[in-house]
Amino acid sequence: MNDVLSVRTLNRTLLERQFLTERTGLGPAEVVERLVALQGQEPNWPYLGLWARVEGFRREQLAELLADGRVVRSASLRSTQHLSGGADFGRWRPLLQPVLDRTSRARYFAPATDGLDLDELAAAGRELLGDGTLSRQGLAGGLAARYPGRDGKLLAGAVQLRVPVVHGPDSSAWGGWGTRANTSLALAELRPGELSAGAAVLRYLAAFGPAGVKDFQSWSGLTRMRAVFEELRPRLRVHRDERNTELFDLPDAVLADPERPVPVRFLPAYDNLLLGHADRARVLAEADRPRVMPGAARVLPTFLLDGFVAGTWAVGGPELLVRPFRPLPDAAAEEVAAEAGRLAAFLGTGPRVVLEPAS
Repeated sequence: MNDVLSVRTLNRTLLERQFLTERTGLGPAEVVERLVALQGQEPNWPYLGLWARVEGFRREQLAELLADGRVVRSASLRSTQHLSGGADFGRWRPLLQPVLDRTSRARYFAPATDGLDLDELAAAGRELLGDGTLSRQGLAGGLAARYPGRDGKLLAGAVQLRVPVVHGPDSSAWGGWGTRANTSLALAELRPGELSAGAAVLRYLAAFGPAGVKDFQSWSGLTRMRAVFEELRPRLRVHRDERNTELFDLPDAVLADPERPVPVRFLPAYDNLLLGHADRARVLAEADRPRVMPGAARVLPTFLLDGFVAGTWAVGGPELLVRPFRPLPDAAAEEVAAEAGRLAAFLGTGPRVVLEPAS
């Protein structure tokens, strides 16, 4: 009979595997690899994700990894921008390519790509990129010249999905909170066949397990993965959650104590913790989901109290605004304010912490 795992057991286990019960002494490069990738929609967020997980993390550490290519930024999981280990990216990208190809055919690109052979478009993009680097604007301009009357930016976006392109370190440099209007691009070296679908599932479970088939599919963007899990079943431990959903895990993986005390943690927008599962109940109450994911594919920065999302936060000029969903007991409010103060110090802009009334 399969073990039934409580929400708190799943919560504490996920926090431990995500280095959020206590900050790890591992280096940032190893943490990125252990987590497979860090969401990198906007440049500042991965720095905050590492700050929440790595003891004594400094912004310069990630900047150095990006500068020497040990960490790269590119379209990856779910066709969104992630930071990955340089070698790891070369292994994962071939496996994820069908996801990216599917996205390149999305309606968003249709005004520019309708009627085009997308393989020929990808070949044109490869030719323009060549063996060096090219700015994103340069790629868009070159494609617009080859395909007159079509939107070069949309064409360049489709090419970056169909062709393994990594962004220059400038795209992930610490600075403003929005995306960068322009950055350098270069073709990446791939390692086809080095990572099987089964090996990818094992990597995922090490960082996000126990988890189900739908969880892996939601996290990766890959589909029809049931057969892969079934092939792995004899090598995995199988549990069920309180909703009777089948969950898989590595055979020697340790489940956390559901009563383990955990600290307050402030997380960036789009953090792995919130995007690693189809069923997010292990960290986010369903009633609070619209406050964290308000639409337009946004995932707001959050803070955890007792391991679960308890509110959001934002930088507003000189203030770090902390917005709890419910009134906080005095002791909890002090703990939240203290960790917010440490976050403010990391941001380096000296914002004043403001704990707003519960909304």
